[in-house]
Amino acid sequence: MHLQWWYWIVLGCMLCLAELALPTLVLVWLGLAAVLTGVLSAVLPVTLVVQVAFWGALSVVMTLVFLRYFKPRPSDAAAGRSDEILNEIGLVTRPVEPWSKGEILFQKPLLGADRWTCVAEQAIAVGSRAKVIAIEGSVLRIAAL
Repeated sequence: MHLQWWYWIVLGCMLCLAELALPTLVLVWLGLAAVLTGVLSAVLPVTLVVQVAFWGALSVVMTLVFLRYFKPRPSDAAAGRSDEILNEIGLVTRPVEPWSKGEILFQKPLLGADRWTCVAEQAIAVGSRAKVIAIEGSVLRIAAL
């Protein structure tokens, strides 16, 4: 049996379009491999077994290359690196009292948020600058500058 070359092109386009619905960044590599298989079978008269083997091998290689070199690794993500926000300076937007929580605003988002709930050992007024001295769960402990 000989599969027409344009079947591979259509399959590749369908897989790439399916990537829009399922953003896994794997279907795009399978689709691109199918398109390249279609180009190969258009240029060279190869059997169905060779086409499927080429598509499978190319899919595996392209997916592994993506996972190895381009996908963010956990060490590149912000999770687990919360100590990097220590000593960051922000602006108090809701007053902080010794027994109540306030809010601090940072110029750039830290760990995905620019506004954080905070506590302090002393009262800090709105508009004061403060720095992060500790992280206690999802609350920052701050100190006035």
